[in-house]
Amino acid sequence: MFGRAPKKSNNTRYYEVLGVPKSASQDDLKKAYRKAAIKNHPDKGGDPEKFKELAQAYEVLSDPEKREIYDQYGEDALKEGMGGGGGHDPFDIFSSFFGGSPFGGGSSRGRRQRRGEDVIHPLKPDTVTGDIVFILQQKDHPKFKRKGDDIFYEHTLSLTEALCGFQFVLTHLDNRQLLIKSNPGEVVKPDQFKAINDEGMPMYQRPFMRGKLYIHFTVDFPDSLTPDQCKALEAVLPPRQALQMTDMELDECEETILNNVNIEEEMRRKQAQSQEAYDEDDDVHGGARVQCAQQ
Repeated sequence: MFGRAPKKSNNTRYYEVLGVPKSASQDDLKKAYRKAAIKNHPDKGGDPEKFKELAQAYEVLSDPEKREIYDQYGEDALKEGMGGGGGHDPFDIFSSFFGGSPFGGGSSRGRRQRRGEDVIHPLKPDTVTGDIVFILQQKDHPKFKRKGDDIFYEHTLSLTEALCGFQFVLTHLDNRQLLIKSNPGEVVKPDQFKAINDEGMPMYQRPFMRGKLYIHFTVDFPDSLTPDQCKALEAVLPPRQALQMTDMELDECEETILNNVNIEEEMRRKQAQSQEAYDEDDDVHGGARVQCAQQ
């Protein structure tokens, strides 16, 4: 089919460039290329030659036919025309891999314009067209919220996880699986935030620099505990704060009752009552002023 087969040459360098074994799956190749290409992208201060090598290696190994030729005969076979390879612009390969951006979806409503450069119309070589304006409408995401370059994610821990440690898998906007876990002995408090660098949104005019991913933790406390459970917890938790009062002084204190309350509803109700009282007061005094003016 190809005539005389060429001599074998180096057929491991592309795997070494990507940092994967020759048995690597397509998924392994994608992960390796993604991580290394972002790190070495020239716009992020990376090595242009390394970036080019990564694109060349991924272009060949991601194509089953080219990979088979490379595995058998090495780079020389590809250079001599057996399936091609290595001739595409590394930036085009990067863009096609990410679909134009390392992230594939929006996380909150917002509008952004992107101005295109002047281009020559293909049917009218002497005509320069105007700017192309893209208006993107981002939709709400059920789990992620965007604030500028940063992304916020809500996660609820059980009390056991908050006190004794946790780990969970977070599916990011581009469907990557991130393993999130606490440090040994770490206690996570209610309403606490943690941050992961470089996992936010691409920065404006610096698409390969990204903001942070903030995780907002809430802790799900049990509704009640049995006496035995209380004793078990008291044995391992710090002791309760003792009141510096005598029994006689305690007897003189007035006991109170703590009631459950929805603070948001309480504030809305109080605001509505205040508005009603203000309106009634305005009606009374306003009417009096009108009567005085008429007299």
